[in-house]
Amino acid sequence: MSGSPGRPRGSPLILSNRSWSNVVSGEANEKLILALPKGRILKEAAPLFARAGIEPEPAFADPDARQLRFTTNHADLDIIRVRSFDVATFVAFGAAHLGIAGADVLMEFDYPEIYAPIDLGIGKCRLAVAEPAEMAGSDDPRRWSHVRIATKYPEVTRRHFAARGVQAECVKLSGAMELAPSLGLSHRIVDLVDSGRTLQENGLVEIEHIADITSRFIVNRAALKTQPERIGRWVDRFREIARAA
Repeated sequence: MSGSPGRPRGSPLILSNRSWSNVVSGEANEKLILALPKGRILKEAAPLFARAGIEPEPAFADPDARQLRFTTNHADLDIIRVRSFDVATFVAFGAAHLGIAGADVLMEFDYPEIYAPIDLGIGKCRLAVAEPAEMAGSDDPRRWSHVRIATKYPEVTRRHFAARGVQAECVKLSGAMELAPSLGLSHRIVDLVDSGRTLQENGLVEIEHIADITSRFIVNRAALKTQPERIGRWVDRFREIARAA
């Protein structure tokens, strides 16, 4: 792994502007693109990048930087930073060759073009059904036949309920799902749950578990087939890191 001696294991690796000029001077025929999600998963993934020897350019660590594509210390590897829900789309359509995406996103879009060989063990949470606490006391999910659900996971939600013969009417939202029951948009929601604090503060409780969620290292299948050595090298490297974690 590249980096200066004595750097703490797992700490983010950012090259100085001076050393960076030496790295980017090299030319590459075709760069591999690694798509990363903004937010929590990106922070948790930083130690993995360090162990993989990936050092982003200095602007990557600048909170005021507006750019979305960044070079790295590898002349043939660039990073793009996009919304978590968009990582899978960039990889599936070949705009990015590699990526890190939550299992929730992969379940929702179910792109056949994506190969997800590695569970990185980060971004741990769960996908669950929740409803108002006062409703949960007398509610029995086994008696549901039709439900209206506010969620940003309509496909996962429909499949989950269809598996047991329940019709799910999904109201697609991009955020603030917890508001839906109190404003009459739906009685229930399906959303990611970590500590459960957000649910509690909005008067909701989990009533049904759908899936445990972690983040995966993903690749475009066609790219892996046409560039097995280049892409396979990164797959092997992240697999070793995940096993050692």
